[in-house]
Formats: sequence, structure tokens, C-alpha cells
Amino acid sequence: MVSQKNIIIDTDPGQDDAVAILLALASPKEINVLGITAVAGNVPLKLTSKNARIICELAGRPDLLVFAGCNSPMSRPLITAEHVHGKTGLDGPKLFEPKMRLQNKHGVDFIIDTLKSHNPETITLCCLGPLTNIGSAFTKAPEILSRVKEIVLMGGAYFEVGNITPASEFNIFVDPEAAQIVLKSPVKKTILPLDVTHKVLVTKKRNQRFRNLGTQVGKMVSEMLEFSERFDKQKYGTDAAPLHDPCVIAYLLKPNLFSGRYINVEVETNSQLTLGMTVADWWGVSGRKPNATFIGDVDVEGFFNLLTDRLSNL
Repeated sequence: MVSQKNIIIDTDPGQDDAVAILLALASPKEINVLGITAVAGNVPLKLTSKNARIICELAGRPDLLVFAGCNSPMSRPLITAEHVHGKTGLDGPKLFEPKMRLQNKHGVDFIIDTLKSHNPETITLCCLGPLTNIGSAFTKAPEILSRVKEIVLMGGAYFEVGNITPASEFNIFVDPEAAQIVLKSPVKKTILPLDVTHKVLVTKKRNQRFRNLGTQVGKMVSEMLEFSERFDKQKYGTDAAPLHDPCVIAYLLKPNLFSGRYINVEVETNSQLTLGMTVADWWGVSGRKPNATFIGDVDVEGFFNLLTDRLSNL
């Protein structure tokens, strides 16, 4: 019997965030979503918290609790990515106004209170955006550190270097101080960087499989990805573009699809040139103590088979 994982999804939807949320909600036997906390990132908080509710309703889960978290990084101005995701963050399909209400509690307080109210090491934090909410929760209530089972996050890069600057991946670059707090914490961490997400390419054939599901979910996923991926196709000069955040949920569902190394990962918080860069000691040359599993490879066909199969449940 498959044991169900309790998770909190921390997110800044974003089309690929939306697909990650849908994958989690399409997998109720393995995953129990305790709540979703929105953070400012791809678009401002007002939109990310709205988009999270749209996705919940699309998945037929208006009962889920959605919380608004931090509206700006811990110590820097907010940088957003409308040039990738469009003005709404979910550009592509025709969107609807969600009927779900946003919870009154702040997302950071929800994370803290939920970890305190559950048994230790029974909740995994799934981080799909900038790490502001998590860094803020760890700073406000350091006693919760021992209660987190694991953090699984999409962020950073090593061999692929940057996608928002020459050196830095977007999620880490937006709030490098929060990322540093998370990386220096004693919590078990698994990182899915650009090194692996850039192997998960949505070709026309793979996107057509989503549309061929014949459902509203399949149609909206296909339309969202057609929009968001135009940017990477143009940037990289390819006919396919990477699908980032669903790798986090896929890793929870089928970790054997992925491989990596337990290494030291640090984040640059000072340099003007390399701010937000994840310095991943892949070759073990620094002498620094390993602190995270850094994923480097994935069974691509296995990933897309899993994603398409699960989305057919919605």
C-alpha cells in the first residue's frame, strides 16, 4: 500500500506552477495537499494567490485552503517575470474568476501553525517559487526546523547556469537571502535545478498529448504551455521548452525517475555579477559539508508518461 505524503505547496503561479499543482491534485493516493501558500514571484502576490485558486477550481478542489504569503522578498525589491508568463501569470487559455475565498491567515503563519500541529517530520514543503515564505517562517519560528520532513524545491542551476541573469535561476535570484536561510537550515533538502528541468522538454507531440485528453484540464494545460514556452523557444532557438515546477511533484511521486548527488550547495548574496547563483559543489572540491541532494538527470519519457496519465484523472 502506498503511503500518502502530507505536503504544503508554496508557489507563485506561473503556468508551470499550475501544472505542478494539477499533478499533485491528480495524485490523491500518494499526496495529501494540506494547503497552498502563494508568494510573489512570477507575478505579484495578488495574482499568484488568485491563480492558485483558479487551478484548485479547475482541478475540482474548491475545498482546498489557499493563503497569501509574502508580497516581496525578505530584503530586496520584487522582480517579476511577466515577460515569460504574461500579465496574469497564466496567460494562454481563457481564465475565469475564482469563487474560492482566500484564507485570512498569512501564508507564513499557516506554514508555522501546520508544522506545529502535526507530528514532527510528517510534512514536506514543496517549493515552486522564490523561497520568501519558507525563509520567513524559519526566521520567525526556528523551532519548526526540526518538524519539517523534507524540502523539495525547484530552483538554482550549475551546469545550465542562469535563466534570469547569466549566472542565476529566477526563483533563487528573486530572494537569495531566503534561499540562503533554507540552504543553511538543517532540514533535509532536495533541489531540482535547471540542470534537470531543461531536460524535460515539452515538444509539440507531448503538448498534443495533453490536448488529446479531451478535458478542460488538458486543454488549459496545453494552452498555458503554448504561451509560456514561446519565450524559452525563442531564447534557446529550439522547438521545445522546459517544464520546471512539475519536476518537484514528479519527484515525490516517483523519485526513481530522477538521479543526483548529495553535495554542498551555497547561494551568492553579495556579488553584483553573480547574485543568486547557486554554487553547487558537484565534483566535491570545496571541502564544504554536503547539505542537499542536487538532481541532475531524469527519465524524460517516464516523466511525461506520469504527468499525462495523472492529468487524465482530472
